[in-house]
Amino acid sequence: MNPISVTSPPTNGGNKGAPSIVKPSQTKSIMTFAFIIVLLWLSAERTDATLTQLVTGAPEMGKLLVEMFPPDWSYLTTIWAPMMETVQMAVLGTTMGALLAIPIALLASGNVTRSKWLYIPARLLLNLVRTVPDLLFAAIFVAIFGLGAVAGVAALILFSFGLISKLLYESIEAIDQGPLEAMTAVGANKLQWIRFGVIPQVTAQFISYLLYTFEVNVRAAGVLGLVGAGGIGLLLTRVLDQLRYDRACMIILLTLIIVLVIDYISYRVQEKLL
Repeated sequence: MNPISVTSPPTNGGNKGAPSIVKPSQTKSIMTFAFIIVLLWLSAERTDATLTQLVTGAPEMGKLLVEMFPPDWSYLTTIWAPMMETVQMAVLGTTMGALLAIPIALLASGNVTRSKWLYIPARLLLNLVRTVPDLLFAAIFVAIFGLGAVAGVAALILFSFGLISKLLYESIEAIDQGPLEAMTAVGANKLQWIRFGVIPQVTAQFISYLLYTFEVNVRAAGVLGLVGAGGIGLLLTRVLDQLRYDRACMIILLTLIIVLVIDYISYRVQEKLL
């Protein structure tokens, strides 16, 4: 039997014809970095938000923190009811906005609504709703319904509607098309197509978006009170006008605790679903 020959790997001297590795040019990275620096500098100049002003205002921020602590713990009994009203506003706004979001999300999905005459106007409607900030919605509804929680709930409904619709229709467009094609092949109608092919694939994402929006709305409902739309924001405006920063700190701490509890519950629910 012939012996097996082993060929040693070629040395560097034998690779004279091999192409050399060219180091990529850094010009693009340098130009991008320079553009970002120039953009930040121009933005700071136009808005007068310079680093010097931030450093100069730091002592005033320290004085404010000193006035906020310790919080006025006795004020907890006063703010508990408005805080619960804030949570209730968020519950109503999120739930009703989510229910309104389901049909418009289906209409805005190009893989569900094939007609451009339907999904393009639906997307334009969503863009219009999401363009208007929730504070402006609240101010408009305060002018319509007057001061109180009704205006805040209406503003949160539109805010939740725009946010959930946008996220949901993008999830619908990313679903697996295989089940839909199989149902079409066996003659399923559009409602069966949506019920058994679309909804099961996006239910977990929808609940996740719902919980996220609820958490955002709890914080937003507190701010809406600044324009008279009910909730804890009304008391926050009052204590800030009175320069009672210790009471403002109590409101902030209670809001933080509520948000942390909601965030934990949302995490546990999503852990079970996803």
